[in-house]
Amino acid sequence: MEQRIILKGGVVVGQGVSRKADVAICGGKIVAIEQDIEATTQDRVVDCEGKIVTSGLVDVHVHLREPGFSAKETIATGSAAAAHGGFTAVCSMPNLSPAPDSVENLEKQLEIIERDAKVKVLPYATITRKRYGRELVDFASLTKKVAGFSDDGSGVQDDDMMRQAMAEAAKNDTIIAAHCEVNDLLKGGYIHDGEYAAKNGHKGICSESEWAQIKRDIELVAETSCQYHVCHISTKEGVALVREAKRRGLKVSCETAPHYLTMCDMDLQEDGRFKMNPPIRSAQDRDALIEGIKDGTIEVIATDHAPHTADEKSRGLALSAMGVVGLETSFAVIYTKLVKGGIISLEKAIELMSENPRKLFKMGGGMLVGEAADIAVFDLESQFTVDPDTFHSMGRSTPFKGWELEGECVMTLVDGKVVYEK
Repeated sequence: MEQRIILKGGVVVGQGVSRKADVAICGGKIVAIEQDIEATTQDRVVDCEGKIVTSGLVDVHVHLREPGFSAKETIATGSAAAAHGGFTAVCSMPNLSPAPDSVENLEKQLEIIERDAKVKVLPYATITRKRYGRELVDFASLTKKVAGFSDDGSGVQDDDMMRQAMAEAAKNDTIIAAHCEVNDLLKGGYIHDGEYAAKNGHKGICSESEWAQIKRDIELVAETSCQYHVCHISTKEGVALVREAKRRGLKVSCETAPHYLTMCDMDLQEDGRFKMNPPIRSAQDRDALIEGIKDGTIEVIATDHAPHTADEKSRGLALSAMGVVGLETSFAVIYTKLVKGGIISLEKAIELMSENPRKLFKMGGGMLVGEAADIAVFDLESQFTVDPDTFHSMGRSTPFKGWELEGECVMTLVDGKVVYEK
């Protein structure tokens, strides 16, 4: 008989409540959540006194870089980083080589996932062939194999191409996860077009480059009834547009990331670890994002974990590659700055980082008897300093380097198997 694991004495967080309970796991499933589960000598008992036990975190926006860019990250290292951060499922973005724009190309990625992934990895397919924005992929052949469709890294510039994509997504009951960016408005910018850029002689990316495409897409959603998700929202105007779309009853959702919720452009330093796309924006944008998570406009916190080589990130703000890593700091940043900061509750943080992404992307699971034992255990008292040299990810570039945080993951289980343990 398979050994039971009993997570004993922790506080179980889920479905909007926290309660002291034991969790019993057997056969890859949660078989009991109740007080004082009696253990036998055959059981493995894990002392969770003083810790929280929750459904594993879900990140719907990560770059695992394989196939094609394994000098930056691999599915093995990226999924190990996910496990280290308390994530049990991640959705991998499609800016790969070959791009997952056909079943044949997608299979190359799925083979590596099958062989190397330490957590559940659900890939996106591209919206257009090679992410060039000119020809749609075959949605019907790909839908059942992917989390959704995205040309992440590029906005779909052509209105009619996006209209067709949304119609296909609606027909196939899948989700479009859109990187919203109007290329004509970028004008060579690489950080937010705000106070820091003006003071320090940098080229700025205007907010309209994001919100103008969100606005266009929302009107296309109204036409097509597509399920539509805005990736890494960063602007106050974008939040207002999504809030209004929800008021209209449209199937629109969005995500933001910890760096947009905890920093503004005046926190930037002359270092590539502060460069990502979209950029960290103004204090007003940050505050609007916080209001958005509080009132339910923003339903998901993702990381946009985007590793690059040390050389690619060593060229300052102007010349470094865009993208920072986030899987191993995400929960602790949100817990320390937003939960302990009195902005949101712990239950709300779990909703944003685990429960809502599961629902939106139809993954199932959660902290319920009978569901897969995809579980994270966090020690909220454990204090640590962010040190990129301890990361499991090959990426080391983080704006949170040196931050003092609380809320360390001490154990992650996927289908009842321990995939990370401190």
